Amino acid sequence: MAEDESSASPAQRYDLTQTVGPYLDRHMLVPLLDFLREKKTYPADELDRGKLQVLFRTNMVDLAMDIYKALHATADVPQNMSDRREEVVGLMAQLSDEVQPILELVQDAGRVHDLQREKLFNQSFLQEQHAITPTHVKALQRYAKFVYDCGDYGNASNLLVPFRLLTTNPEDAFSAQWGKLACEILMTNWDQAFEDINALKEAIEARGNTPAIMQLQQRAWLMHWSLFLLGNHPNGRNFVAELFFSDRYLNAIQTTCPHLLRYLAVAVLTTPRRRGMLKELVRVISMERHAFSDPITQFLEDLYKKADFEQAQQRLQECAAVLDNDFFLCNSEQDFLKSARLYIFENYCRIHERIDLSMLAKKLNMEHIAAEKWIVKMVSDAQLNAKIDSQSGHVILGVQPPDVYQQVIEKTKGLSFRSYVLAQNIEKRSLSLAASMAS
Repeated sequence: MAEDESSASPAQRYDLTQTVGPYLDRHMLVPLLDFLREKKTYPADELDRGKLQVLFRTNMVDLAMDIYKALHATADVPQNMSDRREEVVGLMAQLSDEVQPILELVQDAGRVHDLQREKLFNQSFLQEQHAITPTHVKALQRYAKFVYDCGDYGNASNLLVPFRLLTTNPEDAFSAQWGKLACEILMTNWDQAFEDINALKEAIEARGNTPAIMQLQQRAWLMHWSLFLLGNHPNGRNFVAELFFSDRYLNAIQTTCPHLLRYLAVAVLTTPRRRGMLKELVRVISMERHAFSDPITQFLEDLYKKADFEQAQQRLQECAAVLDNDFFLCNSEQDFLKSARLYIFENYCRIHERIDLSMLAKKLNMEHIAAEKWIVKMVSDAQLNAKIDSQSGHVILGVQPPDVYQQVIEKTKGLSFRSYVLAQNIEKRSLSLAASMAS
């Protein structure tokens, strides 16, 4: 999907699929490629070839064969594909034999539940009572990975849960956590994925012996995997904003993946409770402009750093196109545009006393009456001290009172100085009285 910058369309120029791809499991690339095909961002045959390369490295050989046949309009497939299919079938038979003893046990949910309740679901007890050896446990891991590569994500997820309980190898348990999360994402089980991401975040930070560079990479992976929550989980945007803005993860963004600033900007802008992050977000965006910049980050700079309301308003059209063509953000487009217009209006009102309704309607590409209704709602949402004068066709802004926190600062910031002056006056008065009494 390489394109010359000068000939690339806007959708191609701002497409981050190849940038985020290295941080995702290859199975996660399939829905991204399907999305690009649906959006016609790149030629269909080019995307099919890319999908074929992804699938050929998994066990979904039959699907890869179907794509090859459709792509080349033939009923035949290359010999290496046929050989690969025989290899997968042979490996399936081999792993099925190796895992059968433990598979019969872990697939009996009632039996597993009883053993867990009695705290007997562990390697030592199962080896003593059921002849389940560490080799069988290891085979369960390989089998779970095999069925995952076959695209059977539900079965893989169910197998990884007992494996994590039975393994005594912390590295294998940690790897299984990633595998379980991948399964939930690919099955679109967003509630469970949300829980697994939180658990994995804690696991990453708890691994004290992990080299710093590896932890940095793991944080980068987790942030990219959490992008699937954007627009899919009710708390997805708030979680992404909180995760990305935490010190260690923000450091990972600035160090290895500044392109995530696009997603952080959308998460913050569309989450009202995170509006306090905007000032720091704009500072980080400005610092990283040399490494990453797109219409969304440029919009925030136009609005908050340059106070260029005209440019910010014009930038929204580019933002809409970027959002619509981004797999992770396409269902956030309307919320982003609504929040962006609110912030433009709010900031514009804070530095103007009167606003011409006709001019504002023109800038918003709205009819006069529709613009007036929209402004009434924006004034209410932003809690601005304003009223609409329909006769003159103006919005009249009153002085905006500072919030409670700001009022406390204003009231107390001169307290120390006034106390000092008062003490000096009292001291001078005392000295004066003492002198007069002495004379």
